[in-house]
Amino acid sequence: MGDILESMISQELNEKTFFFHGSLTRSQRDKIVSDFQGNPETRIMVVSLKAGGTGLNLTAAARVIHYDLWWNPAVETQATDRVYRIGQHRNVTVHRLITLGTFEEKIDDMIKQKKELSELTVSVGESWITELPERELKKIFSLR
Repeated sequence: MGDILESMISQELNEKTFFFHGSLTRSQRDKIVSDFQGNPETRIMVVSLKAGGTGLNLTAAARVIHYDLWWNPAVETQATDRVYRIGQHRNVTVHRLITLGTFEEKIDDMIKQKKELSELTVSVGESWITELPERELKKIFSLR
């Protein structure tokens, strides 16, 4: 999905983009972050959630767009927090893209209904869906 987003953004906006993901070497990651932080012409970076959890700090960012919901809201919150670091001087706007009438929307509804789960740690919070009753699981996976 990150490759698709990077390609689409580059083509549609005619902007140079970076894709920060888990297959990059440490030196590739450092170069991408350095270019993003220091070059005002490099304004867009696509970051996978998992790769973003490796000490990434993006104080040059002004917007965060979550394009793929995660089962655990704490993971999404952690990804957003990557731009709210020491040295951040900008206001940051966070957008969540959710396709209506999909499985993703149902996840979002459940997360809203069970807000207290967002306070759980990543490792504990990922098990919550396994504890749902069968009726709730069927409801999630049924199409509208």
